[in-house]
Amino acid sequence: MTPHPDGTPYARRSTSRILLLDDRDRLLLLCSRDPRPGGDRWWFTVGGGIEEGEDSLAAAVRELCEETGLDLPAERLGPLVMTRSTRFTFNGRRCCQWEEYRLLRLTAAETAAVRVDPGEARFGHRWWSVAELADTDQVVRPRHLAALLTGLLRDGPGPTPLDLGEVDDDADQALN
Repeated sequence: MTPHPDGTPYARRSTSRILLLDDRDRLLLLCSRDPRPGGDRWWFTVGGGIEEGEDSLAAAVRELCEETGLDLPAERLGPLVMTRSTRFTFNGRRCCQWEEYRLLRLTAAETAAVRVDPGEARFGHRWWSVAELADTDQVVRPRHLAALLTGLLRDGPGPTPLDLGEVDDDADQALN
């Protein structure tokens, strides 16, 4: 990734994320907002940072438990389905983040047991259908998630993860 135009270095971070589907193929997204005055809001998938000494699968399981209260074994998570590298600014701090996405389908009982931690989704959470994702004018990360999810639901995971490339979420914010 290229450095920021003003020369300020990016903080680097790796994350493990989950495309968490309920038994009706709706995707759970959490909502966040940049804490700066007038900061933008966006919707994002369950998951978060990979901690030191942790692999991405262990991080996904831990984040799932922290954010939703679900304590599921790693074997329940599907394979890696997509990756991306993104740059963004949060609270004035420039970040460069590697993201890995896995697919997890819940049973009706597991869906009913989801308890989203309000500290993890300070601005709300919701289950989105593909149609709702396609029609929303709200910011959803990664972009084009409705089309990506449609392909996954129709075709299943590919033999290798889909690489979404390098994305500048700050620049994309203006496009949503």
